[in-house]
Amino acid sequence: MRRILILGASGFIGSSLYRELCPYYDTYGTYFTNTSYVNNQHFLYFNLETDPVESLIESVKPTCIISALRGNFEEQVHLHKEITTIIAKRGIRIIFLSSANVFDAFSNFPSYEYDKTLSESIYGRFKIKIENMLLRLPVWQYVIARMPMVFGPKSPRLNELKQFLENREAYEVFPDLVMNVTAADKVAQQVHYLINRHKSGIYHLGSRDLVHHNEFIRDISQELGYKKPLFKNVYTRNTDRFLAVLPKDNKLPEQFQIEVRDVINSTVLR
Repeated sequence: MRRILILGASGFIGSSLYRELCPYYDTYGTYFTNTSYVNNQHFLYFNLETDPVESLIESVKPTCIISALRGNFEEQVHLHKEITTIIAKRGIRIIFLSSANVFDAFSNFPSYEYDKTLSESIYGRFKIKIENMLLRLPVWQYVIARMPMVFGPKSPRLNELKQFLENREAYEVFPDLVMNVTAADKVAQQVHYLINRHKSGIYHLGSRDLVHHNEFIRDISQELGYKKPLFKNVYTRNTDRFLAVLPKDNKLPEQFQIEVRDVINSTVLR
């Protein structure tokens, strides 16, 4: 039976991954601030800034590591450098959850799996650094899963939006931003498929259709029951700019694809 180690399993996306995978694999996860996992024998405390990752890997002995960590960017880069060195010697596979922001310097069109990465943001450049480490491994050993904005019933983005709506404060939207989106539960299903079918390489896990940011936020707000939400339109340029990751070379089967309307429906549960 495959043994999975999810780094950051107590977070929003990590917890969705754990729920999806634990019935099928011997699944372990790490937590840091969420002490509700203290008595769960499949969850291990891990401080990425102080705890040696080699000891964690030696303890769990995973066949696959999923990196869904949050935290200090420099420390994460250092950690993934250690992980890359360790797994290269032991034949362990890694699935790294990356971001559409690795392409945020290219704004005139959507991005595909093997397009050149270039970012103007600190977040995007941090993700690129880790991607480049993994690309030096044999291709069978890694999956780079790039995601756009991720939503869900308990997502941080939805919680923030609800707080603004309830307080009757203007929420910032970007009418010139064309993007795709996804849902945490769908990401978990897609990662399950990638593990089960021994897939490797680069995958884009966003919705197959695109939407303007202001339209998407408006639709979610209305589904939540706010008919006249307050928005602050923020324009960054005179023409549309794209921040979307679409598949071209590594398309998933139909049942593992998602559309914008599916994301809204799964985020705003009735």
